[in-house]
Amino acid sequence: YGGAQAHFGVTPDVTTMGKVIGGGLPVGAYGGRKDIMEMVAPAGPMYQAGTLSGNPLAMTAGLKTLEILSRPGSYEQLTEKTERLINGILEAGKAAGHDVCGGSISGMFGFFFCEGPVTCFEDAEASDREKFGKWHRAMLERGVYLAPSQFEAGFMSLAHTDEDIDHTIAMAKEVFAEL
Repeated sequence: YGGAQAHFGVTPDVTTMGKVIGGGLPVGAYGGRKDIMEMVAPAGPMYQAGTLSGNPLAMTAGLKTLEILSRPGSYEQLTEKTERLINGILEAGKAAGHDVCGGSISGMFGFFFCEGPVTCFEDAEASDREKFGKWHRAMLERGVYLAPSQFEAGFMSLAHTDEDIDHTIAMAKEVFAEL
């Protein structure tokens, strides 16, 4: 597994994880260097607790997700699906005459209404957020639910089918043609 830390070769002082470790269900966790973690009770003075800490349903979903991701080719399949979706969206936007840019890494994707590339917050801030909002609402009207802001990532899953991706790209083409 390893996530972004393994991909980018980063060894953080503290790692935080959200619902990804619970298979999408509400849960969170953190961990870090021994000297930092020894500050947390019962070893140290910092108390930490949470309503959903160790929630059995979330932990079971998380373990099942890890089991699925450990199957040979799962990450490659996820990357392939994600790239096909984002490339299809970007190609549809450009074919309709819109300035769009974006990209993906593994199962995460995003795009902006601007010529690009977007490499920092200032670039993202300069994109056409109003157009994105119109695009997003039109996609919702067609039953396609995506992240509601250019500042949020979209997520692909292994459960998405080729038909799902084809439908999303077809709806994106319709919407881009109307904008």
